[in-house]
Amino acid sequence: MASLKINTKHIISNIKQISKFLKSNEKEWSLITKVFSGDENLLKRILIPEVLKDIHSLGDSRLSSLKKLKKLNPKINTVYIKPPAIVYIDEIVQYADISLNTSFKTICALNKAAEKQKKIHKIVIMIELGELREGVNREELLKFYENVFNLDNIEVIGLGSNLGCMYGVEPTYDKLLQLCLYKELIQAKFNKNLSIISGGSSITLPLVASNTVPKDMNHFRIGEAAFFGTSPLDNKQFMDLYTDAFVFEANIIELERKDMLPDGILSEANIGHTADFNQDEMNSSSYKAILDFGLLDVDKNDIEVFDKEVKFVGITSDMMVVDLGENIRENGEKKYFVGSKICFKPSYMGVARLLNSGFIDIEYV
Repeated sequence: MASLKINTKHIISNIKQISKFLKSNEKEWSLITKVFSGDENLLKRILIPEVLKDIHSLGDSRLSSLKKLKKLNPKINTVYIKPPAIVYIDEIVQYADISLNTSFKTICALNKAAEKQKKIHKIVIMIELGELREGVNREELLKFYENVFNLDNIEVIGLGSNLGCMYGVEPTYDKLLQLCLYKELIQAKFNKNLSIISGGSSITLPLVASNTVPKDMNHFRIGEAAFFGTSPLDNKQFMDLYTDAFVFEANIIELERKDMLPDGILSEANIGHTADFNQDEMNSSSYKAILDFGLLDVDKNDIEVFDKEVKFVGITSDMMVVDLGENIRENGEKKYFVGSKICFKPSYMGVARLLNSGFIDIEYV
């Protein structure tokens, strides 16, 4: 069985470094755990007291994961990081101390659920700043806040935005300054304090390092940098964070010399994906290896092979085929055999899917 190797020491080191960095810049942050896919063993290994002590809260977009976080440590502050579905409102109030919201109807439902549970539920209202994902339109924001401030069991603790996730809109200083200006406007108009201005994520960390983030923007929601050591702004290593916490290893279950081109009439009945080929390769062949994972486990675009001589051929539901060329080392010895492993570097989405697979071994190193 293919396996995902996880270096928890490197992840813990990354989290500690980010906490130290943000604290030195007077910023708070929520560790976003959705890449863990609710894996309890991984959560227990990572979320130890020395890691949690400098983190504002833990955030996730899956209610089942929030339940596991609360089970792990009932005192942990949890954040539901997408607008809640009304059908799950009672559980949102039960397991999330804070939720990010954009719908007044949903917030009214949260208010009723909080009243029923004898709680005050905290919310951050998200504003649309151009990413065209979740967010209240700017021209409607003041009226929106006015209505929400009248709800007895809802405490509005902040204002937030999402940038860089769907279209990749960059969180520039001007974009983030808009967020801070709306905070000032809301506080002045309603005489209310908004303690959290949450416009930061892994993509925004380089702006903090270059001191180009407005001072009032004081909260970050970070996952990628903590687990992969990179910022989506440039996909480069941030500071000296570890970038090798995850390695995906697949086993060679067949290795034979085969033709470069398929033989027969090609129909539309294929369920997999294949690399392009050309007729110049008609009479050539090479060594092909079959690996023990497929599309049900991970998308081939979410993994990058370490050995650059290994080329993608095709992938189906439960197997992947790669081209090993002549499969010869420089000294003339064979490079791979049946039973050999081929290693890949998975992306953020790749790790999330592998942890969701159920057919991949998880190993901690």
